[in-house]
Amino acid sequence: MRIEQIITILLFSLAIVSCSNDDTNPNDNSMEIKEIKTIAQSSSWKITSFIDSGVDETNHFTGYTFTFNSDGTLEATNGINTYMGTWSVTNGSSNDDSSDDIDFNIFFSSPANFNDDLSEDWDIVSKSSTKIELMHISGGNGGTDTLTFEKIS
Repeated sequence: MRIEQIITILLFSLAIVSCSNDDTNPNDNSMEIKEIKTIAQSSSWKITSFIDSGVDETNHFTGYTFTFNSDGTLEATNGINTYMGTWSVTNGSSNDDSSDDIDFNIFFSSPANFNDDLSEDWDIVSKSSTKIELMHISGGNGGTDTLTFEKIS
């Protein structure tokens, strides 16, 4: 085989390999992330279930209304106390997550039970216009926490 033929074959092979459909990315969750953000921002929410490693601690959040603001702030109020936190929805990228999942991130610095219980990178179990169900597996003790927000009508 002559050198010109080898170069032609290599160039042809390179052209075939470089031609791919860049319009679809199986790990691109941008549309789903946008949908989840829209749902969260659509109304105020209440926590209807919080299970901490098998223990029902929903009562820690009874009477609180949660508002997910478009600027990434999260407000929890019960009419007397108001606590500010942050929230985001991101592609999961930590070592304990698969590369194509979506995290619902919540952070409160206070009070202690909001920080200890809610401040996590939650996996989304299910979502609808009226309910968001989240789950977190603890890296420390391996316990599973679940958190459910329901829209206030």
